[in-house]
Amino acid sequence: MAVDPVVLALSRSGEAVAHRVAGILGCLVHGRRGRVERADAFFDNALDHARDLFAAGVPIVAVCASGILIRAVAPLLADKVTEPPVLSVSDDGAVVVPLLGGHRGANRLAARIAEALGAVAAVTTAGDVSLGVALDAPPAGWRLVNPGDAKDAMARLLAGEGVRIKGPDAQAAGWLAGLPVGDGLTITCGDGPVAGLGADHLQFAPQRYALGVGCARNCPVGDLRALVDAALAEAGIAPEALACVNTIALKADEPAIIALSRDFGVPLRVFAADVLEAETHRLAHPSDVVFAEVGAHGVAEAAALAQVGPAGRLHLAKRKAAMATCAVAVSDESLVDLRGRARGKLAVVGIGPGQAAWRTPEVSRLVAEAEELVGYGLYIDLLGPLALGKARSDFPLGGEEARCRHALEQAGLGKTVALVCSGDAGIYAMGALVFELLDRGPEAQGVSDAARRVEVVCSPGVSALQGAAARAGAPLGHDFCAISLSDLLTPRDDILRRLRAAAEGDFVVAFYNPVSKTRRTLLAEARDILLAHRPGDTPVMLASSLGRPEEHVRYRRLDQLEVDEVDMLTVVLVGSSNSRLAQLGEGPRMFTPRGYARKIDGDLAG
Repeated sequence: MAVDPVVLALSRSGEAVAHRVAGILGCLVHGRRGRVERADAFFDNALDHARDLFAAGVPIVAVCASGILIRAVAPLLADKVTEPPVLSVSDDGAVVVPLLGGHRGANRLAARIAEALGAVAAVTTAGDVSLGVALDAPPAGWRLVNPGDAKDAMARLLAGEGVRIKGPDAQAAGWLAGLPVGDGLTITCGDGPVAGLGADHLQFAPQRYALGVGCARNCPVGDLRALVDAALAEAGIAPEALACVNTIALKADEPAIIALSRDFGVPLRVFAADVLEAETHRLAHPSDVVFAEVGAHGVAEAAALAQVGPAGRLHLAKRKAAMATCAVAVSDESLVDLRGRARGKLAVVGIGPGQAAWRTPEVSRLVAEAEELVGYGLYIDLLGPLALGKARSDFPLGGEEARCRHALEQAGLGKTVALVCSGDAGIYAMGALVFELLDRGPEAQGVSDAARRVEVVCSPGVSALQGAAARAGAPLGHDFCAISLSDLLTPRDDILRRLRAAAEGDFVVAFYNPVSKTRRTLLAEARDILLAHRPGDTPVMLASSLGRPEEHVRYRRLDQLEVDEVDMLTVVLVGSSNSRLAQLGEGPRMFTPRGYARKIDGDLAG
């Protein structure tokens, strides 16, 4: 999913321009709290906020001095191929400067904003300035066949060489018309394979072809690819002229088809059986056998035709291998707005304890890419401006199964969904429940067939255990375990058995869900079980509301641990018999030695 830009307003002098730019782009304004009067969301620190958005892959248009943005994102710069566009606009709206991502949309955004504002787009990328075009960034619907040669070809053009544009689609490539004419370089515009490509010969292919595929379950990846390669060669179609790979919905999770889409670098689109069945009258090879199997008289041909629509036509009829079929349909125009639906994607993300600084860039990116956010309302709120403008489905505490089902079913519709959890989604959170539902069939109260075929991505977060340990010092320096004291889903006897084992094993123990409004005794029982196996002065850390403004960290002796000073937002870390508190100038820090002292003492003795 393409991520919408965000406009940043840092001062009252640029506030009006920021809202004008947001109106042009159809996006939201984030404003500096206390510095602007009106915004869709507010932030406190401009550098931190811009850095968070950039890490999440969100295009940024900031009405401010360019230097502010440069200082914000400089520590994160790594790969210009994947980084989002970053633009600055002067407070008076007179100048638009694409700072980063010129060929990933920044130059186009700058031109669009400048035209609407009557401003100057201060584009500095060489190709755009001197030639009016960037050869490595063709418009939608076109693809450069040999992108590795674009840089050298551009250098030759900038050095004064001319270019000859030829091919069956040269007339349609009006965006190349401004290039200097000459015989130094050649650009071929066409959808067939071209020999002799290199720095002196580029090819741009219009993406007018839809590839339809079908295969038996667990068809080898290489078999499907070999069939498609042979079919494209037979039809005289360059792979770069494909706009998408298409198939029936029940093959949305077929590994060979997913790999084919990934290797060709084009989207996968799936269609319901009834949609494919509606194409039967246009099929070259309808099959009653296929109909009996999947509910449509064809898959490869029908999927390709469904993609190109009524105005398109079958270009290459079905070709077969032992376990796969493929076909190609063609449209008179490039296929940009694709039919069908995406496979659907569910990102199960852990946002950490709450503060943005403890949220990983990958999690921020997955949230930014999501069309819908699902989760406990407080957790979604903790995302702040990153959640703004997105569809969200809030569920209460206790609605865990409902929220996981909803997230999976929404992804099954072809959406990109993020299931938002605190801490790490795989630690006492929703990750396990997602897979438990996926492991069940519909007859066992699982999820729908479409939901079971979505892509599921799990991204780690900073767990409460890790956050508390970092605040303490290094209490997890040796063997440790985590135990949830909630008996809602785990029998009380099982919890007690695990407590006794942890106590006898002398583990550092992190207690999750230590108490609730109605459950107050298990923590006291846990304390007493541990006291039977470790000293009364064993250090205990209590960490409440980690990563939030109201964070509160304190230490107690194990024999003085009181249940009443622990609540649902508290993580309890109980040391082992070897854990201790280092008394430092700024206060005590808790650590559990791993045995290095023996080595240090041995060195001293020697």
